[in-house]
Amino acid sequence: MAVSSSLIKGLKCRECGRAFPAQAIYVCDYCFGSLEVDYDYDRIKGQVSRETIAARAHSIWRYREFLPIDGEPTVGFDTGMTPLLRARNLGEALGLKELYVKDDSVCHPTLSFKDRVVSVALSRAKELGFDTASCASTGNLANAVSALSARAGMKRVIFIPADLEMGKVVNSLVFAPTLVAVEGNYDEVNRLCAEIGARHKWAFVNINIRPYYAEGSKTYGFEVAEQLGWRAPKHIVVPAASGSLLVKIWKGFKEFHAMGLIPKPETRMYAAQAAGCGPIVEAVEQGSDIIKPVKPKTIAKSLAIGNPADGYYAADAIRETGGWGAAVTDDEIVEGIKLLAATEGVFTETAGGVTVAAARKLAAAGRLPKNESVVICITGQGLKTQEAVMHRIGKPIKIKPTLKAFEEAMERSAS
Repeated sequence: MAVSSSLIKGLKCRECGRAFPAQAIYVCDYCFGSLEVDYDYDRIKGQVSRETIAARAHSIWRYREFLPIDGEPTVGFDTGMTPLLRARNLGEALGLKELYVKDDSVCHPTLSFKDRVVSVALSRAKELGFDTASCASTGNLANAVSALSARAGMKRVIFIPADLEMGKVVNSLVFAPTLVAVEGNYDEVNRLCAEIGARHKWAFVNINIRPYYAEGSKTYGFEVAEQLGWRAPKHIVVPAASGSLLVKIWKGFKEFHAMGLIPKPETRMYAAQAAGCGPIVEAVEQGSDIIKPVKPKTIAKSLAIGNPADGYYAADAIRETGGWGAAVTDDEIVEGIKLLAATEGVFTETAGGVTVAAARKLAAAGRLPKNESVVICITGQGLKTQEAVMHRIGKPIKIKPTLKAFEEAMERSAS
């Protein structure tokens, strides 16, 4: 899948449009806007088609021309192409006739969509000459950087809040990184990493490598469109932490259309957040351009970013598409996890519980039409956040190893 020369023009400021080289920078030195990758779309259009993409391996790199690396990928060879499930049972429960679940709880290798973004970030970081990977993380990103940097042969130093769920801590430590638990919330961890990054020349995937890292999220949207028969859904509900996933899914749909791969997307974008950390939803509901930082208080720790880096752009995408948002309580999050498991056999982490509960609320309010295609984004595996549900589910029935004991237990449970 070699490409003759780079399809990256460079980086550009999302605010003033100034051009920058494709290096490890992420902030415009003129207006302090964030930077994103600028592609040579004319050349891309001449290289891709539905047929060329469909003939490639089932990984994120089937969309190679839309991703910001010059040479061959370093990691992520088996990442992506997760199932898009036709969720008839859940759809019946929510009153939606054409409901799909995009299930990244089975993404390789660490069971979350973060494997996508990290595969792209590390492939670019190695091209830029870095030998050490790092990140600030609420859990899933720490897992992905730990695993994929091991695969890439890179050193790894990972920073997490000290109160992270044990499943996510173990799922990082097993890959033998230097794991630093900071006594503070994610926003405090991220600020510390910005300071450390100024002193240590490491590839911080969500700081100095962020323009490349964020592009990996487009593959989530690319797959949805391809799996729907080369069309974008009418509605898509996306969990929002930094807001980047929502922004990049929408960008992915628009890129596919511009390259002639899908019809013009008429998708409405919806943000799902926890009530204890919902600054993007609050801005959407208030019709405000200002994202007011909050102090997170929610069991959905993977979404507990009180000052979202892409919050403004996420709210803008929601307004552009005519979408909306919903914020849900901790109790609703748990019920969302249980509902998805009971109807579709998918065990999601708390972020997925947020998405299901938000979709339920949006459907009940009539914002998700009954007869149009709706996709719910499930971005992580429930085994990582067992603490959220372990006291809200049933217990096994203990019996002696006899038929009589079994029959008696069945009678008691039926009564």
